[in-house]
Amino acid sequence: MVEKGKKRGPKYDKIIDAAVVVIAQNGYHQAQVSKIAREAGVADGTIYLYFKNKEDLLISLFQKKMGSFIDKTEEQIAKKENAMDKLFTLIDMHFKHLGSDYELAIVTQLELRQTNKALRAQIGEVLKKYLTLVDHILHEGIKSGLFIEELDIRLARQMIFGTLDETVTNWVMKDHKFELEPLAKPLHHLLINGLSK
Repeated sequence: MVEKGKKRGPKYDKIIDAAVVVIAQNGYHQAQVSKIAREAGVADGTIYLYFKNKEDLLISLFQKKMGSFIDKTEEQIAKKENAMDKLFTLIDMHFKHLGSDYELAIVTQLELRQTNKALRAQIGEVLKKYLTLVDHILHEGIKSGLFIEELDIRLARQMIFGTLDETVTNWVMKDHKFELEPLAKPLHHLLINGLSK
């Protein structure tokens, strides 16, 4: 996760936002620190006051953007009465979050997957919290009797995350020629049919 003592503040946020733009436009491997610095309006050396290297910047970007998204999603889900509504909220927020930031969607759906094994492991650590959120919804649905008792949690989690992930990747690959958000309801319906009694 995020290192203790890592500098924060407005410049940190500007660099993270600039990295999203530069990586989305140039690809991770072509996204030079100098381009990110230029986009952020800071000197090249300033980047190294906040991040060890480009890999550290990429992981920090994912931790910040995904961490903030997970926190907001948890907050909204907590307001819902049952597992079905919670699942819809998760789907809806997933699509709203990435659907409103095409450059971030490019980074999360395409560029993060082209990194080395060690980076992917760190990305997996960040995703664990999101997948745990899915697990909680599934467990609640089983406990309340809304979802089938013999539901395989691991398989259901993969089905839910995989469906959301592939839908967003398809949207990115098709240059966002369709809206993501309207797909939340039909996708929720399909998933609920697979989970419910």
